[in-house]
Amino acid sequence: MKYFPIFLDVAQKPIAVVGGGEAAVAKLRLLLKTEAKITVYDPAPSAQIQSWEQDGLLKTSKGPLTLEQARQAQLIYAASEDDSCDLQTQKVAQSAGTLFNWVDNLQQSQFITPAIVDRDPVTVAIGTEGTAPVVARAIKRHMEERLPQNLGALARIGQTFRSLAQALPLGRIRRDFWSSYYFSKGPGAYGARGAQGARQALHDLLAEYQDARPKQGHVDFVGAGPGDPTLLTHKARVLLHEADVILHDRLVDRRILELARREATMIDVGKTGFGPAMAQDDINQLMIHHAAQGAQLIRLKSGDPTVFGRLDEELDAIAAHDISYSIVPGITSASSAAAASGRSLTRRGRNSQLRLITGHDMVGYAEQDWRGLAKPGAVAAIYMGKTAARFIQGRLLMHGADPLTPVSIIENSSRADEVIRAAPLNALTEALHAMSGPVVLLYGISPRTAAAQIFQNQEADLCL
Repeated sequence: MKYFPIFLDVAQKPIAVVGGGEAAVAKLRLLLKTEAKITVYDPAPSAQIQSWEQDGLLKTSKGPLTLEQARQAQLIYAASEDDSCDLQTQKVAQSAGTLFNWVDNLQQSQFITPAIVDRDPVTVAIGTEGTAPVVARAIKRHMEERLPQNLGALARIGQTFRSLAQALPLGRIRRDFWSSYYFSKGPGAYGARGAQGARQALHDLLAEYQDARPKQGHVDFVGAGPGDPTLLTHKARVLLHEADVILHDRLVDRRILELARREATMIDVGKTGFGPAMAQDDINQLMIHHAAQGAQLIRLKSGDPTVFGRLDEELDAIAAHDISYSIVPGITSASSAAAASGRSLTRRGRNSQLRLITGHDMVGYAEQDWRGLAKPGAVAAIYMGKTAARFIQGRLLMHGADPLTPVSIIENSSRADEVIRAAPLNALTEALHAMSGPVVLLYGISPRTAAAQIFQNQEADLCL
């Protein structure tokens, strides 16, 4: 993040705008929303600026911006649309040590002005560091449509009520009280009876919540999917924003964790294949402990919680303590890997069944139907198969699998560093060399995508 977003107090503080043409007018339309004391420096300001001066919204000065005036200003905008004049304004601002913006010149500016959604005092600032103004405008348009016009009025009314709301316990009860007011009771009451109705709604809601008991603890088992945050379900996003505590696997993408509330307690419980991990009993006890404190808790699992996620063990643990729960599915890695490879996991005339196998449990491999898997047309999605690849390869070849059976290898599925490789079965272990990210093997399927790396060994001459 090159530009750090802040909200600067400009109430009754001087802001200088040098220039009186269209560029200055465009910037002033935004600056006039503030309580700043604005002065426009231009020998012949436009009619619009003169009109604003007549209305007492700003002042004008026909002389140039002086060093002393620049020192007193909180912000300085160069908007003369003349490079030599704007350069002179920049030099004055630099000498004065005042924050400076050269309108439509990102490289010469010390700060940029974001797109703004104004529901004063609720303000949403949107910036793209000057890289994509059209994106900022699109977000602004979306936010304008979503945020109620009376949100600012509700916020001002709520501010006067905060001392009374402190009677509610700090934490979820108080947070739920304000959430109910701003997004349910308040807008309805304001729409029906104006400010008086909104104030009465606060008193009624306070009486309701003063008698409320803390919510019982609850655990949501949420699938984070293979990595790409855009593959999260809408329900998962909503729960992430509401959770008090999040226990997450190490493979969960950091961008997904960024969707959680800043106040949420984040606990990394490990869980990488054959890597460092918190003991399962310790994870169970953490869930029980936080739920007993009334926390709304998310157990965030990579992929789908019902697929190799030890879900039953964790459900049994919380059920023994009468803790309520829900399960929110996610996109499992096999589906993501198949999408990356451009292939279906099932195909008419090829396979009517699909096996999901985990490479995390070596003992479990010994119990596989290797003879059935070795038959032509068999398809299996093998999770966490890197470490056990040689074992898998040996068992399949031992039971008669064609050495040239195709295998798709997908590393870091759905992520920016995704790698897709194709290899025959007899070259599987060599093809996995130097791969360090999570890998899914699609046995019996060759990738369709042209981006796949075709891997062959000396014994195989197969273009997959």
